[in-house]
Amino acid sequence: MVKVTEPGKSVEQGERTTLLCVPFAGAGPSFFHPWREPAAGRWRVTSVELPGRERRILEEPYRNVVEAAKTEIDDVVADLGEGARVVLFGHSLGAVLAYELVHLLSARNVHVERLVVSGSPGPWTQRERRAAGLRGDEFLARVEEFAGFRHEALDHPEMRELILPTLQADCEMHEAYVPSTDDPVSVPICSLRGDHDGLVTAQEARQWKDATTAGFSYREFPGDHMYLVDQGREVLDVIEAESAGGR
Repeated sequence: MVKVTEPGKSVEQGERTTLLCVPFAGAGPSFFHPWREPAAGRWRVTSVELPGRERRILEEPYRNVVEAAKTEIDDVVADLGEGARVVLFGHSLGAVLAYELVHLLSARNVHVERLVVSGSPGPWTQRERRAAGLRGDEFLARVEEFAGFRHEALDHPEMRELILPTLQADCEMHEAYVPSTDDPVSVPICSLRGDHDGLVTAQEARQWKDATTAGFSYREFPGDHMYLVDQGREVLDVIEAESAGGR
């Protein structure tokens, strides 16, 4: 059994479920670090760490969701441990990447208890409004329009130079995403959305019902596309309630 060291403690992975978070476009694992404290006693919180950000900042970012999932799956499984129980959470780009990972994890002796997708239409729905192909300020203005949110790091020239290529690659692979299979997953899906999300409609967020042969639920939060920036605890509470209700 694989041991994982968290801040201040060492635990056996098999003792509790892991909440595996998959970042949205431009984000890295550190976005979910504040979730660890409120999640303590419920899950071990870990994240998929993609190239082009944080510790992997110098690596070339992916431009294809399916390729990203297939390439990262070995590291994901190694972190989770054989026989692990896991709930996947993904927002926007992270939602479709998490969906691809669920397909792969089912064949790797990892028990996926639930997929929680956020701020995303169903996996077969392509976005009509796009940012891929735009450059510089025009690209950033389109992304800000979509998200209703602008990261303060983009206002610093040196940080912007580091972040922009990865953000552009992430948008490109998200907008070009086509699922690797038409087969739905066999785990319950919970779809979350900000009630004022101008990028994803409630109808689109409910399309995830067709992506599973198991249970489906839908929840809304006050806010826009990036509602989760300020509502991490509330998201965790919903995940816990959904998981408890599905047992």
